[in-house]
Amino acid sequence: MFYFLYPLADVFGPLNLFRYLTFRSIAAFLTALVLSFLIGGGLIRWLRSKQAQGQPIRDDGPATHLSKKGTPTMGGLLILITLTIATLLWADLRNRYVWIVLGVTLAFGAVGFWDDYLKVTKKNPKGVPGKVKLAISVVVAGLAAYLIAQASPSSLRYMMALPFLKDVLLPLGLIGFLVFSIVVMVGASNAVNLTDGLDGLAIGPVIMASAVFGLIAYVVGNTILTNYLYLHHVPRSGELAVLLAALIGAGLGFLWFNAPPAMVFMGDTGSLAIGGALGAVAVVTKHEIVLAIVGGLFVLETVSVIVQVLSYKWTGRRVFRMAPLHHHFEQKGWAEPTIVFRFWIIAAILAMAGLATLKLR
Repeated sequence: MFYFLYPLADVFGPLNLFRYLTFRSIAAFLTALVLSFLIGGGLIRWLRSKQAQGQPIRDDGPATHLSKKGTPTMGGLLILITLTIATLLWADLRNRYVWIVLGVTLAFGAVGFWDDYLKVTKKNPKGVPGKVKLAISVVVAGLAAYLIAQASPSSLRYMMALPFLKDVLLPLGLIGFLVFSIVVMVGASNAVNLTDGLDGLAIGPVIMASAVFGLIAYVVGNTILTNYLYLHHVPRSGELAVLLAALIGAGLGFLWFNAPPAMVFMGDTGSLAIGGALGAVAVVTKHEIVLAIVGGLFVLETVSVIVQVLSYKWTGRRVFRMAPLHHHFEQKGWAEPTIVFRFWIIAAILAMAGLATLKLR
């Protein structure tokens, strides 16, 4: 739509709106949201018809989850479909960053879809072997990191920026940058995946993180704002605000159907994809460390799993009653909505803390 209407702005004045990034971001948000409402119900019915028993429930998981048996998974398809359509309609498709981030999102989503498909068809909650998923994710993230570096200005290529410090860049070199970027993208993808264990738990913080990074992308892509805030200017990165606005709309649309009690689960199809998207945007905007603050809830969930595994391996004792962290509180007797809303509050606080890094220099 952007391509068709943009050239007509010289003929019909009101079409100048399509030249504004803010207008197109709002349009992408509304497009993804409305599309979610229009196709969500039909997609869920289709998924239910193809999944006789829904997502397999782990035997070693919380007993309360047994009541969710029969709920279909792969709901992340709703996010991917609406996000992709809205982005293609409203983003400037001449922008390489848009294609790179969208490519990472869809590639990670494809890996997740494969995993969900095996879980449903084989009635096995393990799905694709972890090493295989990791290997594919590393290759995708590595390729994306290389393309991001080539699209970046030479002064920022292979560099890592530090929050709170102006005019400070750490040279990583090609190999160092690729490794660091892979860790960010794959780590973010798997962190969101680990958090996606309760109805609405993961998508809420993802929406908050997307809003923060949408603003970061807009600011970093604007020369006036970067000069004022002493940030590193990444030309053309502002266009990612359109993609992230679409992700917010798609996320809210999905939440409509995923709110407790969930009509559909996101599955790895969605969680791996949107986590990878956030990681890729963080790499483009040189705000990788800020992502660890904004997505601090995802970090906490991941750390809880690592601590649990290492503690049991080394001492034979468990630090938490169950990992990830949200299962620990389930085992303590907290109601699922209580955990979700309290975790959302924590995510909102961390998102604001991450946003504050834009000004603190």
